[in-house]
Amino acid sequence: MQSNLRFSNILGVHINALNITNTLNIIENWIEQKNNNYICVTPAHSIMDCYKDFELRNIFNQSGLTTPDGMAVVWIMRLMGFKETGRVYGPDLMNSVCKLSESKGWKHFFYGSAPGVVESLKQRLSFRFPGLCVVGNYCPPFRELTKEEDDQIIQQINQSGADIIWVGISSPKQERWMYNHLGKINAPVMIGVGAAFDFLSGNKKQAPLWIQRSGFEWLYRFLQEPKRLWPRYKKYPLFIVLVLLQLLGIKDYS
Repeated sequence: MQSNLRFSNILGVHINALNITNTLNIIENWIEQKNNNYICVTPAHSIMDCYKDFELRNIFNQSGLTTPDGMAVVWIMRLMGFKETGRVYGPDLMNSVCKLSESKGWKHFFYGSAPGVVESLKQRLSFRFPGLCVVGNYCPPFRELTKEEDDQIIQQINQSGADIIWVGISSPKQERWMYNHLGKINAPVMIGVGAAFDFLSGNKKQAPLWIQRSGFEWLYRFLQEPKRLWPRYKKYPLFIVLVLLQLLGIKDYS
């Protein structure tokens, strides 16, 4: 994690106190310096996954940036005194980076989702940002890659000359993938954005802005996909209890 950035500790997960603007500046610096880093865009359910899995927590805490995705995370951080914190939401971050890329000439590679979704994503982003440079994509199968397959995709990504790898294979798979490929992939930046591929491609309907800001986007998504998202969102009551215990000083996760 960036040593010069303030971060909160929520259930043992170090979340950087920043916003979209700060994040863009850091990404720009990484690309200019040819650094190799990954970004974990982190909602409450990811914090709960880390709370229960020490290895995963280590992956998040060793990232270049671990950003506050959900509004609940933003509000908790502000209660902890990090008033500068803003939501760094996967789809918003993707749009902002793509917009900046038009003037910077950054090259993008998409890793994840299904072929039709990725093609639609590329078309929509290219229409919205005409100067966007997409140099490749790969849609992995719904199984673990063999070593030969993994070596091939590493070679494909490196030969593309991409500056930014967008990883959309859901959490925590995408964070594990970025961690395991750090140092193997030459791109300065890998960003795990989960459902952003589906939202920005039009494959899934995104919550209206007022719902996003209200903190109830999780409920909007749950009502659309209750069977798939129930295992994720059933963790939220325990998350609230654990955070309250931390805020009251009853529990310490340092």
